[in-house]
Amino acid sequence: MARLKQVFKVTYPNGKVYVGSDLTGSISYFGSPGDKAKARIAADLGAQGCREFAVTKTILWECETATKAETLAVEREWIIRLGANDPDLGYNGSPRFRPT
Repeated sequence: MARLKQVFKVTYPNGKVYVGSDLTGSISYFGSPGDKAKARIAADLGAQGCREFAVTKTILWECETATKAETLAVEREWIIRLGANDPDLGYNGSPRFRPT
C-alpha cells in the first residue's frame, strides 16, 4: 500500500503560517519548524500572552504516487506562493526570503 504524501499549512492564532510536508499521511503531524522558527513562534505567541491556543492544519496537496523529491518540490512551491518564508507572514526559513 502506497503512503499518502501531503503538503500542509499550519495557521497560528496570529495569522502567520508554516508550510510543511508529510511523507506518511499522518493526521497528527503538524510539522517540524527549525530552532529559529520555534523561537519566533514562541516570541510572537508569548507576546500575545497565549497559554492556550489553537492552530489549524490545512492540506494543500496530496498524492499517493509522488516521490519524496516531488513532495519537497511541491512544499517549496507552496512556501513561496503563500509567502511563508517572509518573516512578516510565516515561519518557514527556507527557501530564504528575498524582498523585492
